[in-house]
Amino acid sequence: MVDRGQSASAQLRITRANARFQQWQALLGNRTKRQRAKEFLIQGVRPISLAVEFGWPVHALLYDAERPLSSWAKQMLKAAGGERVAMAPDLLRELGGKDEDVPELVAVVELPDDELSRIHVGPSFLGVVFDRPNNPGNIGTMARSLDAFGGTGLIVTGHAADPYDPRSVRASTGSLLALPVVRSPSHREVLAWVAQLRAQGLPLLVVGTDENGSCDVAELDLTGPTLLVIGNETTGLSAGWRQACDTMARIPMAGSASSLNAASAATVTLYEAARQRRSGR
Repeated sequence: MVDRGQSASAQLRITRANARFQQWQALLGNRTKRQRAKEFLIQGVRPISLAVEFGWPVHALLYDAERPLSSWAKQMLKAAGGERVAMAPDLLRELGGKDEDVPELVAVVELPDDELSRIHVGPSFLGVVFDRPNNPGNIGTMARSLDAFGGTGLIVTGHAADPYDPRSVRASTGSLLALPVVRSPSHREVLAWVAQLRAQGLPLLVVGTDENGSCDVAELDLTGPTLLVIGNETTGLSAGWRQACDTMARIPMAGSASSLNAASAATVTLYEAARQRRSGR
C-alpha cells in the first residue's frame, strides 16, 4: 500500500512490498536492473554522507517510518534531493542488505556515465585499472586503497563484477563515491584514452603487476603520472593488457604464499607510489 501525505517529512509512505519497493529490491542483486534503471543503492552513514557531500544525484532517501530520526538522518534528508520515503522497518531491513539490522537510511542514487573524461588527469595522476574482476568486494577494497593513497580514478575493464553492486559499495566504505569509477568494455578503449593523453604531452606510464614481473615495484619510478593495471583474481592480466603495459612489476614476497589477492597487490603498489611521491623517491 502506498499513501501520500501521511507524514510531515515524507513524500511517500510504503508499508508493504509493492511494485515500487520491488523495483528498489531488484537493485540489490540484479546488475541488469541497476543499469536499466540507472540507479543503485547506498547503505551506511559514511557512504551516504559522502554521496551527499560529493553531489551525487539522490533519487530517494528511504527511512524507518517507526523510529525517531537522528540528527544525522535529519541533516541528510534536508541536504539530499529526491523523494523522502517513510518505509516499514521490515522492508527497509531487506534493502539494507543485513538480516539483523534496520538501517536508519538507504539512498537510491543515480548511476554515473561510464566516460573516461570523468577522471581528472594531471602531472601527479595515479590511477588503477582492474581487469575483469570477479569479486565486487575486491573492487570496493581497491577503490578504498586508491582513495587512501591519493589516487584519482579507477577503471574496470572487460566482462567483470559490477562496481555498483552493494558488496562493492560497502567494501569501499564510501571511497567509491569520492573518486570516479568508470567501466570500460575492454582494454582498447582505455588504451585509446592513454594514447590521447600522451599525444597531449602527458608522459603516462602504464605499469602491470605480475608475480613474474621483470622488476620489483620499488625499483620503478612511480612519481610521474602512472596507471597501474591489476589482473583478474584467478587468471591475472589479459593478453591485451600484458602487451600494452610499458613494464611488468612484481611484489617481492617471502614465505609460502605464491601471490597476493588482487586488491592486496593494488594496495601494496599504491602505497609504494605514495611513499615515493612523499619522499621524492
